Order: sequence, then structure tokens, then C-alpha cells
Amino acid sequence: MHILMVIIGGVVLLGVFCLFGRLWGADMTALVPAAKAFIPVWFIVAAVNMYIGVTRAGYTVMDELPILVLNFAVPAVIAGIVIWQFAKA
Repeated sequence: MHILMVIIGGVVLLGVFCLFGRLWGADMTALVPAAKAFIPVWFIVAAVNMYIGVTRAGYTVMDELPILVLNFAVPAVIAGIVIWQFAKA
């Protein structure tokens, strides 16, 4: 359940980045740099989530590593799709 909440949080954060990109940009192509900026920020958030899982929840790094990959990959792939779709616009 926690994994799903983190992934949904990542998608919502991507939406916030795209919203600000759209508000500060002249057209829809402004979503591209916003989505590109989201990816490293999301990696840091997912890594902090892993760190908390290792240090406070008592999991090992090997237990948390697949969860880190899943938590990072799903919103990052969606961001990649946004970049791909709006870069050609």
C-alpha cells in the first residue's frame, strides 16, 4: 500500500511541475523542461524514502532496492512520455 501511495505522490508531483511549467511558459512545450526538472527531484525523493525504510523501518538495502526502482521508475516513465509527447509539438 505504501508503494502505491509513493507512486501516486510522484505522479501528483509531476502534475505540479507540469502545472508550473505551463503557467510560466508561453505554450505547451514548456512542459518539457518542467518534466525534465522533475526526474532528478523525484529520484532524490525516492532515495530519501529508501533511506527512511533502511534506517527507521529496519529493512536492508537489498530489501529496499527493488522498491526504490519501482517507486522511481513509474513516475519517471510517465515524465518521459510527457517529454516525448510535447517535445514534438
